[in-house]
Amino acid sequence: MRKLSITSAVALAMLLLALVLVSLTQGAMHIPLRGSLLTLSDAFFGSAVADLADYQRAVILELRLPRTLLAILIGAILAQSGAAMQGLFRNPLADPGIIGVSAGAAVGAVLALYFTDPVQSWWAVPIGAFIAGLGTSLLIYKLAQGTNGTSVFILLLAGIAISAMAGALIGFITYLSDDTRLRDLSLWQMGSLASADGTRVWIAALAFGLLALRLQTHAAALNTLLLGEQEARHLGINVERLKQELVVLVALGVGLAVATAGIIGFVGLVVPHCIRMLVGPSHFSLLPLSALCGGLLLLLADIGARLLVAPAELPVGILTALLGGPFFVLLLLQQRQRM
Repeated sequence: MRKLSITSAVALAMLLLALVLVSLTQGAMHIPLRGSLLTLSDAFFGSAVADLADYQRAVILELRLPRTLLAILIGAILAQSGAAMQGLFRNPLADPGIIGVSAGAAVGAVLALYFTDPVQSWWAVPIGAFIAGLGTSLLIYKLAQGTNGTSVFILLLAGIAISAMAGALIGFITYLSDDTRLRDLSLWQMGSLASADGTRVWIAALAFGLLALRLQTHAAALNTLLLGEQEARHLGINVERLKQELVVLVALGVGLAVATAGIIGFVGLVVPHCIRMLVGPSHFSLLPLSALCGGLLLLLADIGARLLVAPAELPVGILTALLGGPFFVLLLLQQRQRM
């Protein structure tokens, strides 16, 4: 199994590198691969060998490179958050988007966007999304928790109810917005990486580093939790403290992702499930491989969003929903057969 995990990691890393090169060269404007690589060499190593025009270098360094890195980081954050939540609930349906965490975080972000000016929104939106996502996570956990573990039925119903209420509140705020904010909110709700810049990349990188480090330290505890809460307690795991930290970490990751890129669904559902089928349920390999595959999936979706209707652009959340919706139905059918 360890050998399979290493092989999978190498294969995913190579595929991700290939997609990075595609992302840098393809779009409304095609830029040669050689020129793109030489431009990156100039930027990072101080050489002066690139033969591209100034506007082409600007497209690579100021538009495509930040967007590529942000797609990888946001995809990794969402996938790891989904893997952690599925481990916490011991249920493969526990995706932050489906059970309402993303919708709750979106409410906080939208309120911050509406009540702050553009100068303040860069810090107010992530804080608002985190606080709302944390509150939503705690509420869902309390609702779904029963004497026999997590109720899938209540989990899904809670997600539907919270998403409906969040959608109504977001719709009301959208109705009150002026034309400029209306367009921004509409595009943001469908999920987009078009606003990527260096600041957002650095914030996402720091958040991913914290999330990945803390979740990996809990890998053994998450594996033990798969046996059941009582068994985990008997084996010395502080289950309540583990739950609290996982809820906070997931809220932080989802809140940042929502604040940065809007609502991007199903990455946290599809990726951990596929990786679990590939290498097994151990979180020692599940968490890092989910991060790698999540970045790959969102980058692939973003490339598709840029190319399918070029020179226009689709919101990336539409593509992830088209992919994740049928996958979710298949998961529900599997759950039904086990009942």
